[in-house]
Amino acid sequence: MSMTTPLADRYVERRWTSPDGLSLYARDYAPAEGPARLPVIAIHGLTRNSADFGAIAGLIAHSGRRVLAVDVRGRGRSDRAPDPMTYTPDVYAKDVVALMEQTGIEKAVFLGTSMGGLITMALTALKPKAIAAAILNDVGPEVAAEGLARIAAYTGQPVVIDSWDDAAAYARRINETVFPDYTDADWAAFSRRIFREGTEGAPVLDYDPDIAAPFKAAGSKALVPNLWPSFRALARKKPTLLVRGGTSDLLSPAIVDKMKKAAPSLAYAEIPGVGHAPMLDEPEARAAIFEFLAGVG
Repeated sequence: MSMTTPLADRYVERRWTSPDGLSLYARDYAPAEGPARLPVIAIHGLTRNSADFGAIAGLIAHSGRRVLAVDVRGRGRSDRAPDPMTYTPDVYAKDVVALMEQTGIEKAVFLGTSMGGLITMALTALKPKAIAAAILNDVGPEVAAEGLARIAAYTGQPVVIDSWDDAAAYARRINETVFPDYTDADWAAFSRRIFREGTEGAPVLDYDPDIAAPFKAAGSKALVPNLWPSFRALARKKPTLLVRGGTSDLLSPAIVDKMKKAAPSLAYAEIPGVGHAPMLDEPEARAAIFEFLAGVG
């Protein structure tokens, strides 16, 4: 691949098969030459996809680690599930185990944004030896009701978008409190990550609206089961970094304090001026992540 290619675009497309037969997708970033280091598996938030990790994944790969940024079932280029009740963290965790088995990865560093962090904690209970270390981006074993209500208000809701300008306006409308300093160009780029071109040429949201079905049926427990035991098992035994957006409405300071008390060795970084969740391209986020990774094999 040409060295003039932006780091975010230096990946190959990989597919793997879930335990129930879905074809799932990941961006596979090859590591730069150097000593072998543990790979990173990056898992996105509820309505997002692997494109969220473009900037940080490219930088991590350039530093010498392979990065697999996944599209969780029902998002991006992964298959939509015939049974929407499989859109739960425990099923997603089993899909990740299948990815590791099919790519020959025994152990990895996990980078999970929001729902991706919940999946990482669920994986702790399912296959703890698979996790060498973890970075939890703006998520804990419980979530603040305010942030959950905000996300639930738009997840799976029908939206009619006629143009990419409309898509950028929609992205701004639901996220402007999260990224108050974004420019028009930033929102245009953001919209390209969360929308795809539909069959009739207009942008459509790049996820299955039925991902909201388990939440509608069972409430917050479907998305956030009791993960405190899994968090303690993870953060007390494995190197763990918690990243928080300074104005996050999902990961409150009170929850952070509880997490620090539950796992005194927990590394922590707060990213000023952003809410839920940091994109991890912020200078403070990059610095915290690379300092953390420097201490991991």
